[in-house]
Amino acid sequence: MNPVSTQTISSRASAPRAGANFEPAIDLVHLARQTMDDPGLENELLEMFDRQSQRIVADLMEIEQGDARAQANLAHKLRGSALAIGARRVANAARALEESCLAGAVDQAPLRQALGQAVAEARAEIDSLTQ
Repeated sequence: MNPVSTQTISSRASAPRAGANFEPAIDLVHLARQTMDDPGLENELLEMFDRQSQRIVADLMEIEQGDARAQANLAHKLRGSALAIGARRVANAARALEESCLAGAVDQAPLRQALGQAVAEARAEIDSLTQ
């Protein structure tokens, strides 16, 4: 993976986006603040999130539907990782799954799919940043 440069972050973060409610897959300004504009640390965090999110989504898809506690724990872990890099869509989807599991909802499949989609978008953004 190539390091993400601060200039890349600044230029991407200030690029105009379509729609007033657009939430980027990765908030690059947040990431830069979290890492104190250290491109090496940014790259390391993105790589860790990329690997971890892929593994967690795969684990979520393998868990028995009735094991709500295990699903909630994985969603909680992913939410924390997502918040660290500014992947708010992933964090929000993970929070929704976690809360639904803890509330005892029966069918988690749509929420797991939404989380999988948010993770795929964040991972695609990470891939584009490191090209």
